[in-house]
Amino acid sequence: MAKLTLVSSFASLLGADAAFLGSAPRCGHDASCGVAASAAGLQLPALRTSAATMVAAFEISKPGSMTKDERMRSRYGGLAFQPDEFLGEEADFSYDDLAAQMNSMPSYTRGDTTTGTVIGFEPNGALVDIGVKSSAYVSLQEMALVKPDKPEMAMELGAPYEFVIVSREDENGQLMLSRRRILFSQAWEKVAQLHADDESVEGEVAAVNRGGAMMLVEGLRAFLPGSHFLAGQTPTEEFIGQRMQLKFLDVDREQSRLVVSHRKAVVDSQIKDLCVGAVLKGVITNVKPYGAFVDVGGMSGLLHISQISCDHISNVESVIPVGTEIKCMVISQDKGKGRVALSTKTLEEEPGDMINAQAKVFENAEATAAKYQARIEAERKAREEAAQDVIFGLESVFSDSAAEPATEPAAESAAEPAKADELPFEG
Repeated sequence: MAKLTLVSSFASLLGADAAFLGSAPRCGHDASCGVAASAAGLQLPALRTSAATMVAAFEISKPGSMTKDERMRSRYGGLAFQPDEFLGEEADFSYDDLAAQMNSMPSYTRGDTTTGTVIGFEPNGALVDIGVKSSAYVSLQEMALVKPDKPEMAMELGAPYEFVIVSREDENGQLMLSRRRILFSQAWEKVAQLHADDESVEGEVAAVNRGGAMMLVEGLRAFLPGSHFLAGQTPTEEFIGQRMQLKFLDVDREQSRLVVSHRKAVVDSQIKDLCVGAVLKGVITNVKPYGAFVDVGGMSGLLHISQISCDHISNVESVIPVGTEIKCMVISQDKGKGRVALSTKTLEEEPGDMINAQAKVFENAEATAAKYQARIEAERKAREEAAQDVIFGLESVFSDSAAEPATEPAAESAAEPAKADELPFEG
């Protein structure tokens, strides 16, 4: 049976449209077609393209004419792949190698953690290579705890970072990443450790309101109550952007609650270096019948009514009203509870100066305090010397009393034999 092979060719795969370029001729009762078909096994040349061609082969039972079946097969017959000659020798990389490479690629699901390298920046994010077929994407919002203005401000090109997978693959096979979630967890762990160690940390004022201020601490938002700001002050908009030392009052990750105190940080830092006898500047913040509270550099101390002056005072507010700037001496402290006892009586050169000449007391406060400390030191040495004299006197008394009983037993031993001679013996 004569066999006729028909060839169809497609456009180049390198950018050209995949249009059908050639088709099998429709051989009916045309004489020329019958002559061509009478040649047994006539093969028509295929159109050459830059890519592989698709070849369709079928048989004609009677040269010069085609049945309906043969005509349909010639038009819609299956195509077989036939590579072009220019492909040359067989490539070393086989389909099995390709399948193995595809199977070795990691697969991720939402919530997985991986390490990726930043390979490019975009206006609203960055492209990250995590070892899959398509590069992943991290947005500006998910780059850091605080959203940066540009991706270059939060990441470096070519640097590796740890990410969390936050989405499934889209239609392009791309995954969405988050670095903020990892940083968020690390920040809470660090804050909890700082709170446990009672350490100070630096924070920035982000916003203020009537109740206090919102702070940025280790990338987290924390609340600073107005009562834990500097004594006698409230946070205002002028403080926005300023940085200050803070200590943690409450750390609760479950409730996302973080409360800090600036006053506690100031008090704890000052009370470590505070010593009895130091002269401090302060402001009267509150007056009570038993005394006044003084703010000394963010720390509140008590000036008892008995320590204001050597003379009797019946009304504290009449002597040192609220807002008065004074100088006072530290006479005792409790570092564990953060309490400080103050005195202005020790700064008086003459009894009653705090009532009659306050300016004179504050002007000569340092010199008077030095004299007071020298007097206290002299008194302490005098007490020590007196105590030593008493100890030496007691030692001499005890040494004399210990030497006298040494002769008494000898006299008693001499008298005992005499008494023994006078006793009659039993017959």
